[in-house]
Parts: sequence; structure tokens; C-alpha cells
Amino acid sequence: MAPSIRVLLVDDHAVVREGYRRLIEKQVDIEVIGEAGDAVSAYKLFKVTKPDIVIVDISMPGRGGIDLVHQLRQLDGNARVLMFTMHANATFAQQAFRAGARGYVTKSSPPDVLVSAIRSVQAGRPALCAEINRAIATSHLLDENPATEALSPREFEILRMILDAKSTGEIADAFNLSPKTVANHHYAIKSKLGVQSDIELVFFCMRQGLVEPLASPGTV
Repeated sequence: MAPSIRVLLVDDHAVVREGYRRLIEKQVDIEVIGEAGDAVSAYKLFKVTKPDIVIVDISMPGRGGIDLVHQLRQLDGNARVLMFTMHANATFAQQAFRAGARGYVTKSSPPDVLVSAIRSVQAGRPALCAEINRAIATSHLLDENPATEALSPREFEILRMILDAKSTGEIADAFNLSPKTVANHHYAIKSKLGVQSDIELVFFCMRQGLVEPLASPGTV
């Protein structure tokens, strides 16, 4: 039986990609036809290889996975993208789906969940791992309507880079924007989230689970 699902893997860790490749290629109906370690090279490779499914990590150097999803969907409205990430957070999942993702699986999920998600997305069905299903259900149960929903996928990715202490210049280079445009995005993000300063922004994002608080001295 010839493989019928052609997959492009996008993750910035080569060792991690190798592990996923071995898992995926044990399936007779799935093959990995390309790998990329960042959003820019993934976008170029997508245009050349035209995969059936793109498996994308969220956290990568420079432009992140959510912005990549948005760019791929602008290029090809039929692009099928499956997020495979460590972020077990409803806000990340909601932003990914708003950008155009078809599935979201956490890296802590059992291996067979990723394989099942690939087949579901290929069949046109949304795919969510149990961990994210619970996170989204809890968010709805508590009637949470986070202000981050007001952010566009591009603004959300810029917010993530700000939280990662990237400079205006670094963000501008990653997105091919002018520093002034990045500064305007920065201001708009704070305005939409209802904060006045970067310190308030960090604390807001900590409450949303978008950034981890520093560990206390002596903790592991």
C-alpha cells in the first residue's frame, strides 16, 4: 500500500523531528516528505512540496507557528495544518484555530493520538487531544472570555516574542516589518488587553497562563 498522506514536519529541534519521523513512518499510509526548523523555511518548503498535512510547533525561533498557519492559509486556503506543541492552554489552541489550524495535539499526548489526528485532519475532521478538550471545556464552563481573543494571530505572535524578551528590532526582522510598525502593534496589544505598561502586560499574561512565573530559589 503506497502512503497516501504526505506530511511536512516543522519543529526547531532536529532530534524531536527525527522522533516524530520514526513514529509517523511506521504507518503504512503516512510518509514524511520534508522537514523545516523555522517558519520561513517551512513556508518555502510548503510551496515546493505541497504536502497534505503540515505538522507545526508553536514555539520556534523568529516567526512562530501560529503566524505560519496564518501565512500558509493565505497562500493556500485548503492547507491542512496540525499543531503539535507543549502548550496545553486553551488560549493557544483558540488562537491556532483562528489562524486556520485544523487540529491541536500536545506533545504530552500518547504517540497514537498524533497519528490519529493526522488521519482526522486529512479526512477533513477537526482534531483535538483530550488535554486541550478539557482545557477548552473548563474555559467555557467558567465562562471565561479572555481579552486575548481580541488579538489577531499576528498580534498574538508578537505578544509571545515580547514575553520572550525580544527587542523591537528582532521582532521587526522576524516579520519583515519596520520598527515603527512593531511599536504600533505593541501599543495596540496593550490597549486591547487593557494594560498600561510592559510590567502589567507580563502579569496579565501570567494570569492567562501564557508565561510561567519564575521558580523560587531552591525549587527544581
